[in-house]
Amino acid sequence: MMEKTRFGGTECEVSVIVLGTWVTGGWAWGGSDEKESTRAVLRALELGINFIDTAPVYGFGKSEEILGKALREWGSNSGLVIATKCGLEWDENERIRRNSSPERIRYEVDQSLKRLGVDCIDLYQIHWPDFNVPFAKSMEAMIELQRQGKIRWVGLSNFNREQVEECLRHGPVHSLQPPFNLFEREAEKDILPFCQGNNIGTLVYGGLCRGLLTGKFEGSERFPRGDLRRGDPKFKPDRFKNYVSAVNEFREIAAKYGKTPAQFALRWALQQPGVTTVIAGARTAAQVEDNAGVSGWHIDAADLNRVEEILTRHIENPIGPEFMAPRTH
Repeated sequence: MMEKTRFGGTECEVSVIVLGTWVTGGWAWGGSDEKESTRAVLRALELGINFIDTAPVYGFGKSEEILGKALREWGSNSGLVIATKCGLEWDENERIRRNSSPERIRYEVDQSLKRLGVDCIDLYQIHWPDFNVPFAKSMEAMIELQRQGKIRWVGLSNFNREQVEECLRHGPVHSLQPPFNLFEREAEKDILPFCQGNNIGTLVYGGLCRGLLTGKFEGSERFPRGDLRRGDPKFKPDRFKNYVSAVNEFREIAAKYGKTPAQFALRWALQQPGVTTVIAGARTAAQVEDNAGVSGWHIDAADLNRVEEILTRHIENPIGPEFMAPRTH
């Protein structure tokens, strides 16, 4: 049975694993297959994953459209929590910029409702802070959408503590979506403790570090143009093998629990203070099944300590996710 948890200050019980659909849109991940993506969504629902995260910019509408078709095939949204985002716009050349103006937010919510085929979006998140628009104005627009019944809860994505505090001065913030995984841990210094102390639910993303924590790499792979990993320093020759060596040691610990490296990495994230749920993307139904295996078990304290020793030995000067900030998640 899929493990559930109360999501922050909401009344909702959600699966600890959130199905992430960035890869569903294909953009920045070397393309995607619509039929396989649909099967992945349906398999997630069958396994009790009731929390799905998407965004308009994932494939420039494609991810939301595929998810909408899968939901219609499923036949009911009862008990599901559908999260999407706003505040990024793009032109005909797929150049992206931040825009969290009230006008843009009002426009985007209607487009997302149409693509998803729903009457109300459960969790609506401002995708990135827009420094050209006062946070007060963006929050006013989000609260108005609540009053209109177009959204249930207000969320933020990629905001730091000070930015979240500013938004809280103008309305409720029910969730935050920060990057966080075994190799990218900036969030644990400040924002995760803040969310924990203020009853703000978290959906941490990048839990598998763009596939690096799955254990499928040898450290010599190259990535095609259009694949996000092509520009990630962790996947460059001088560092790639070090990260793979660490993952191989995580694999040994995971085997002790009868789990895969990916399951171990996601479970590790879930056990960190301030983490409510972990987003895990999946191209295929098989990947969804692997992600679901994070439910119902725990890593013991001795092995958590061993993880820290492995990281210290293999990874010098860890690289965070900042390299991708201008154009991604």
